[in-house]
Amino acid sequence: MILFYVLAALGGAAVALAIYIAVTRATARGRADAIIEKAQLEAENIKQQKILQAKEKFLQLKEEHDQKVRETNNELRERENNIKSREGQLREQASELGRKQHDLDSQKGQVNALKNKLDAKMEECERLTAQVNKELESVAGMTAEEAKKALVENLKAEARTEAQAYINDTMDEARLNAAKEAKRIVINTIQRTATETAIENAVTTFPIDSDEIKGRIIGREGRNIRALEAATGVEIVVDDTPDAILLSAFDPVRREVARLSLHQLVIDGRIHPARIEEVVAKVSKQLEDEILETGKRTCIDLGIHGLNIELVKLIGRMKYRSSYGQNLLQHSREVANISAIMAAELGLNPKAAKRAGLLHDIGKVCVSDEELPHALLGAKLAEQYKERPEIVNAIGSHHEEMEMTSIISPIVLVADAISGARPGARREVIESYIKRLKGMEDLAASYPGVTKSYAIQAGRELRVIVGAEEVSDEQAARLSVDIAQRIQDEMTYPGQVKITVIRETRSVAIAK
Repeated sequence: MILFYVLAALGGAAVALAIYIAVTRATARGRADAIIEKAQLEAENIKQQKILQAKEKFLQLKEEHDQKVRETNNELRERENNIKSREGQLREQASELGRKQHDLDSQKGQVNALKNKLDAKMEECERLTAQVNKELESVAGMTAEEAKKALVENLKAEARTEAQAYINDTMDEARLNAAKEAKRIVINTIQRTATETAIENAVTTFPIDSDEIKGRIIGREGRNIRALEAATGVEIVVDDTPDAILLSAFDPVRREVARLSLHQLVIDGRIHPARIEEVVAKVSKQLEDEILETGKRTCIDLGIHGLNIELVKLIGRMKYRSSYGQNLLQHSREVANISAIMAAELGLNPKAAKRAGLLHDIGKVCVSDEELPHALLGAKLAEQYKERPEIVNAIGSHHEEMEMTSIISPIVLVADAISGARPGARREVIESYIKRLKGMEDLAASYPGVTKSYAIQAGRELRVIVGAEEVSDEQAARLSVDIAQRIQDEMTYPGQVKITVIRETRSVAIAK
């Protein structure tokens, strides 16, 4: 009985399970069909959208293509019209050329006819001329060729006589006028460029306020004076002259360095050997800048442009150089102005003449080991710094040490002579004195180990400073003897020359 219930329950469960499965499948199929139908609808919509987009794109591309085709067709039509218009113009030109050719042919025929008539007339003229010549020959008793030769000889003799007389008159007039014109130009030039002729000496006076400052400048046992003389190469004379110290040196640059250094030391108040060396070095640098500025200012004042910077520096150094007692920069400016005026009077280029006049003595301020006259050395410098050939030749030939090839060369030569010939402009003695002192310094500097050499006491003493690392005490002693012997053998000088060799050893340490 129980088994029957169990089987009945199992059978009912199986029937219920079968019914559930059937119902679930029917429901799933219905959902699947709905999803499929929805997907098909969406696919159809997407398809329709893509078809519409493709049609729109096609229409757009077609419209762009049609537009390009229309533009191309318009351009082709325009070109075709231009070609037709050009073709019409060419046809008109061809017809015009045809008409002109026809006119030329007709004119050519007329010209040929006239030429034939002219030839006939010429033949008739020649026949008549020959007939007349025969009649003249028979009357004159000589042939036409003989008469022509006789006439030519007579004309030659007459022309030669008249030409010689004209040449003689012209030469005499040229000589007379040339002399008058040259005198006029020189006199006018000198009058228009009148300048000072004051001569600088070899001593500079440095004013001081009191004897206390003089004592500080001298220093303990004269150490400050010695340090200043060693650093600048200038002899400092401290005597009984009130309120003044004398700075003596043949080189104006050294005197200026010493003067400016003393001025700064006195203002600063700190005067000792280390400070002196520092100030001298600083002032030397400032003076180099001032030399460059002087050169630039001189070029601007004279209206000279485009000079190499090294030439400008040499022009600035002329301020501290004298030529036979005449300031070299003042002399060069004067020569430049005289050259420009003379060139203008002669109808030449005044700017080129002024440039050559300013540069004519740059060889005197050049520091070079070459043994050349200053004119040739100046020409070499000008050529090195790309000056024009006529400027180089004018510089090199202003003492006639080079052949003159430029038209402005004789002008610079004359201008230099005019400037130097002014009353009181030059003194020969100072120039020879400076050359002698410079020769003594160069002789001492030629020895190895010598760092500086200064001629002081008007050339009666030569101080030679040597490097402690290169020269020993024994070598320093021998060096003074050797220099004294060479000066005695090779140089001419009045009195005696004292040679002092200074060897100083320094030890420097820095505390950090």
